[in-house]
Amino acid sequence: MRFHDTLQRRWSGHGTLVCVGLDPEPAKFPAHLRTRPDAVFEFCTAIVDATADLVCAFKPQIAHFAALRAEETLERLIAHIHDKHPGVPVILDAKRGDIGSTAQHYAAEAFDRYRADAVTLNPYLGRDSIQPFLDRADKGAILLCRTSNPGGADFQALDCGGAPLYLRVAETIARDWNAHGNCALVTGATWPEELGQVRARVGDMPLLVPGIGAQGGDVEAVLRHGLTADGGGLMISSSRAILYAGGGEDFAQAARRAALELRDTINRHRR
Repeated sequence: MRFHDTLQRRWSGHGTLVCVGLDPEPAKFPAHLRTRPDAVFEFCTAIVDATADLVCAFKPQIAHFAALRAEETLERLIAHIHDKHPGVPVILDAKRGDIGSTAQHYAAEAFDRYRADAVTLNPYLGRDSIQPFLDRADKGAILLCRTSNPGGADFQALDCGGAPLYLRVAETIARDWNAHGNCALVTGATWPEELGQVRARVGDMPLLVPGIGAQGGDVEAVLRHGLTADGGGLMISSSRAILYAGGGEDFAQAARRAALELRDTINRHRR
């Protein structure tokens, strides 16, 4: 099934816009896990199993695994999600973007090695750097547009013919790159009005929205500016606030409570 179709089913059939980021940091794990040989896998799968019914997607961040020499653990984690929670899509947060055969290998890494349903991408090397991902019509290509970090404005907000660069990026992707209907954009919760400007230019294209929770994004403002007419269109991502909601042996239950609270907060504003 196409990534966008799976996502739509989670939005409508399961009533959730929550995306849980999987960013393992062993120093923050509960004490009883830290010395275990498979701690990263145990921690992440416990979070996944506790929250899977509450999410529209999971988003493992590849650098958190690679820095721990845990790429094989990432493969196992994604396989676990597909096997135990079919229908929940996995977004590989890798922010890839390169040219020629390198881009083809990055696409194979994301979709064939890791079996991700979508991957985050950097569009600033141009369309040829993204084409191998666009060609995988059943997979999602989620492109950086207006990111949540404070320094995002250094380049993204530069004037580009009467509009900021991030809007030119959004317009180009929506107009020229989305032939298979498999594109989405990253638009930070920390800039809700700018998120709304993106929404106005890309129609119902899905938006991945980081910045809720630890970065201080406001749920109500994101929904007011970003929801589509049918009450979907957003993957509202939270990582640390859910993963590390509890520090004891009941950490997975604490994560579930945090995810449930975010889902219910979102749904109150959706109505």
